[in-house]
Amino acid sequence: MAVALVTGTSSGIGLATAVTLARTGHTVAATMRNLSGAKEIEEIVAREKLPVTIFRLDVDEDASVRDGVAAAVSKYGPIDILINNAGVAGLGSVEETPLGEFRRLMETNFFGALRCIKTVITSMRERRKGTIVNVTSLSGGRIALAAQTHVASKWALEALSECLAQELRAFNVRVAIVEPGIIATPIFKKGHPLPSESPYPHVRRLGAFFAASLRKPTSPYVVAKCIEEIVDGDSWQLRYPVGPDALPTIEWRKSKTDEQYIEESAETDDEYKARLKRELGLEISL
Repeated sequence: MAVALVTGTSSGIGLATAVTLARTGHTVAATMRNLSGAKEIEEIVAREKLPVTIFRLDVDEDASVRDGVAAAVSKYGPIDILINNAGVAGLGSVEETPLGEFRRLMETNFFGALRCIKTVITSMRERRKGTIVNVTSLSGGRIALAAQTHVASKWALEALSECLAQELRAFNVRVAIVEPGIIATPIFKKGHPLPSESPYPHVRRLGAFFAASLRKPTSPYVVAKCIEEIVDGDSWQLRYPVGPDALPTIEWRKSKTDEQYIEESAETDDEYKARLKRELGLEISL
């Protein structure tokens, strides 16, 4: 089987993906920024005797990416599969979010993935063998919701992925974008504190929307299974929406003009609640 490097494996989709790929026979370099977060995956690997080695790799740092990939290659050989999963989320209006926060989001979600890609891409191209999977989100290139400050970085990664897929097609290197819907992961608990008072209602509405959507949580292993099917398949499909809410939400957005979508963002809380109940079947508390 192949050698896979997965970023952001301390929890959530990254952990589930590393474990799923290892269970299906792949050799996995499971990487993370802080090795103190390795306890859960270490326990699974030890219990199931999985072919997984954990490496420190901080996607925000050039040297860390270079050294982490080099350590994995030294142990296993060339990387056949790169899963760019490491990411951070952010909530807040454009006005109230510091410029430094936007830079932080771009550094991890966009430049972090780009660093990893550039570290493995030459070997893949020369060997005419490889698969790169970039994990974005349903709001990456599909839907932009007010107050989701990380969306711009996800859209940027989708655009990069589309360019990359075209460049690498002639070299037999596949590129896929995985777009999870609302998945039960700890990512939003890691965001920066929000303003206690804001003239924008969108942040608290978004929080209520996520809370309602997570009443029936979707496991990150659903996303991991999709990634495993991409890796083990031979399709050149570019985008993969994942989760029970993914395709319905895409169709919901397609049903509206841009102007209608924007106009709805000015509605009252009661109007917002009624519309979500009517259109998506969600009952939210504000």
